[in-house]
Amino acid sequence: MAQIFKSPAAYVQGRDVAEEIGSHAEELGEEAVLIADEIVLDILEDRVLTSLEDAGLGTMSVEFNGEASETEIDRITSLAEEQGIDLVIGAGGGKALDTAKAVRTNIDESMVSMPTVASTDAPTSALSVIYSEHGEFQEYRFYEDHPDLVLVDTAIIADAPTRFFRSGIADGLATWFEADAANQSDGDNVVGGKPTRAGHHLARLCYDTLCDHGLAAVDAVERGAVTESVEAVTEANTLLSGLGFESGGLAAAHSIHNGLTQLEATHDATHGEKVNIGTISQLALEGRDDAFIEEYVEFSLDLGLPVTLSDIGLDDPSHNDLTVVAEAACDEEETIHNQPFAVSSSMVRDALLTADELSRRVRENR
Repeated sequence: MAQIFKSPAAYVQGRDVAEEIGSHAEELGEEAVLIADEIVLDILEDRVLTSLEDAGLGTMSVEFNGEASETEIDRITSLAEEQGIDLVIGAGGGKALDTAKAVRTNIDESMVSMPTVASTDAPTSALSVIYSEHGEFQEYRFYEDHPDLVLVDTAIIADAPTRFFRSGIADGLATWFEADAANQSDGDNVVGGKPTRAGHHLARLCYDTLCDHGLAAVDAVERGAVTESVEAVTEANTLLSGLGFESGGLAAAHSIHNGLTQLEATHDATHGEKVNIGTISQLALEGRDDAFIEEYVEFSLDLGLPVTLSDIGLDDPSHNDLTVVAEAACDEEETIHNQPFAVSSSMVRDALLTADELSRRVRENR
């Protein structure tokens, strides 16, 4: 199988670039729809639609209902088809963007991905994570085409709740460990080939950037400030993590995340928060030395990230609960099989327990 690297056609990042979207998107279509939830529409609808209209595009907006489900995708697709839309703009968090990507594919037109939080690496990817209407992971949906444009306004990113920014750091930190596991196993990446050196090195650059700038960036975002560290971490969370996971490959951390979504008690935790539990569990699964895992847990705690199962709503999970998580994580279609060794559900369950206890001890000893 060939090595494959894919990416969006264009990436634009900076303070107040939302007001410039028309100049960047005017060649992509003539009739645009902005898909965003009520909160995001309040933040940027006027600016985005005005910029698009100034560039000569027809515009409309559709309120996203909150879940990247088949029902929501079909609803918005029907509206887009009725209005002759040829440019889909998704704005918001990962679920809004994943819904927009699915709608774009259904109508076979152009797309702009416009994250308003740096909470996941979804904005740059050519896939959607599809959930049930109740928030349970169902499947990855892969597309031939990436977004035509990813536009990231760092003033909006810095003004969003810091919890989302932290979550993006967690998602980005996992990128390196998963891409490296896929590289060691000669596993498949997410874009239909073998991992590229570029994907592998971008995943490492993502990790190094987050380690170097993460704490300062969180401090700035806590104050609504845009600094060079915020710019660096936003790029890492969004672009480097996105390219790194797609062309480098996923492994255990995201599979464990997907398993955790099967328990309703975790549904209030963000994607990145559950991924961080997956990352610590992957490190335990791989048999990393205690000092390394403890250092990662310490950094997570400094960032304000969850490190134990109780931090994501699982105060006292039963043996059956953890078995449900572990079995879902080891589904034959899951990326956990990119680990450079065979993984069983019992190994995952034990890794979850081990990671939880180790993290609890690190916290108590602080």
